[in-house]
Amino acid sequence: NIPYTWKSSKVVFVNSMSDLFHKEISLDFIQSVFSVMNDNPNHIFQVLTKRAERLFEIHRQLNWTQNIWMGVSVEDKKVIDRIDYLRETDAKVKFLSCEPLIGPLDNLNLKNIDWLIAGGESGHRPRPVKADWILDIQDQCENAGVPFFFKQWGGRNKKANGRELNGKTYDEMPDYQFQL
Repeated sequence: NIPYTWKSSKVVFVNSMSDLFHKEISLDFIQSVFSVMNDNPNHIFQVLTKRAERLFEIHRQLNWTQNIWMGVSVEDKKVIDRIDYLRETDAKVKFLSCEPLIGPLDNLNLKNIDWLIAGGESGHRPRPVKADWILDIQDQCENAGVPFFFKQWGGRNKKANGRELNGKTYDEMPDYQFQL
C-alpha cells in the first residue's frame, strides 16, 4: 500500500534484491504487484529480471501500463537470448541492464528496446569491465537512437572509480510524462 501514500511522483526500482519472475513467485502475487503499479500511474516502476523465459510465458496475463518499465539483465553474450524474450512481451517500455557487464556485447539487436543501462561490477572481487565494451555499447545505442545510461565503472570502490565515460556523464532515459 505504500505507493498509494506518496504525494510526489517517484521512480521505483521494484525488486533490487530479488526477481519478481522467479519460479517460486506465484502468478497471483505478480498480478497483485502489477495491480499496485497499474493503480499508480504517477510513478514509474522499473522491474528487472534474469528470468526472461518466465516473463515471456506469463506476460499476456499481466496488465502492462505505460509506467511499468520492464528490463532484462544482459551481462554477456551467453544470455543475449533474454533480449528476444523481452522484445516479444507486451511491456510498453523495455530496457536492458548490461550491469555488471562481464564481456563484450557487439552487434546488439536494439530493435524495440527503449533504454539501456551499462556498468561494471562492484564488490569485494569485481570482474573487470573494459572501456571498449562500454564504448561499443554506447555507440550502438547512439546509432539505434536508444537512450544510454552509464551507471558506474564498478570495482572495489565504485564511487572513487566514478561514472564518467570519455569525460561525460550519461544519464539518458526514455521520455515519460508523469500522470498527475
